[in-house]
Amino acid sequence: MKEKRFAGRVAIVTGGTTGIGEATVRQLVDEGAQVVIAARREELGIALEKELGSDRAIFQKCDVAVQADVETLVAATIKAFGGIDILINNAGVGCFGYTPDLDPAVWHQTIAVNLHSVFYACKAAIPHMKRRGGGAIVNVASVSGLYADYGFTAYNASKGAVINYTKSLAIDHAQDNIRANVVCPGLVDTPLSDIINQLKLHDLWVETIPMKRAGRPQEIARIIAFVASDEASFMTGSSIVADGGLSAATGQPNLPKLMEKMNASG
Repeated sequence: MKEKRFAGRVAIVTGGTTGIGEATVRQLVDEGAQVVIAARREELGIALEKELGSDRAIFQKCDVAVQADVETLVAATIKAFGGIDILINNAGVGCFGYTPDLDPAVWHQTIAVNLHSVFYACKAAIPHMKRRGGGAIVNVASVSGLYADYGFTAYNASKGAVINYTKSLAIDHAQDNIRANVVCPGLVDTPLSDIINQLKLHDLWVETIPMKRAGRPQEIARIIAFVASDEASFMTGSSIVADGGLSAATGQPNLPKLMEKMNASG
């Protein structure tokens, strides 16, 4: 029987009770890891812990925007499983608003959840990784951190910062045998994308994606698991895009389709 990739490894997954985070927790546990699930929604976390078994996964309530909570999370991981090998910074929030209209409190909260939390977790976890002889950090940003979206000022800024911060982590800690990479999903069917469904924009959004569909959380989880595994041992400082081909295009109109429409209309 093939040995599981994460046997003997300990991981933290933030935002681990829904969407990409939940799928990642399940993927890592299935491949042999012991995982600490970090999130604010206690009822979901306890239910997931019970389902997976507390010998494989435990829930730690955590507001990742609060440094003390994140420090407690890392300490709880060490106490429960003896160390940390893998850190998945997945927790995030969306935010819509043009700069003149954006409440500064909303800006600060978006930056705190999407960016400060990554710093807090890395600051707390890296010393423990060094004592274990190395580790892997995977930060979940967005294709919106590589390119801009109309009206998503704070979200774009926070995700872009996560991408460049990850590169800094990679070069600063390569000699510590700690790898840092960032995964940049496009549209994925998760609770975070519910606003798109509520506004009945899903079909219009999907039409802009060459694959004509949103991603599934499990698809992103498998990418995260690969990047965190020894199979990606020479990969650090990389941005891995999974967006169904969205960013492969220039953004200019689909000329062949436009010409077809023009010809059809006579």
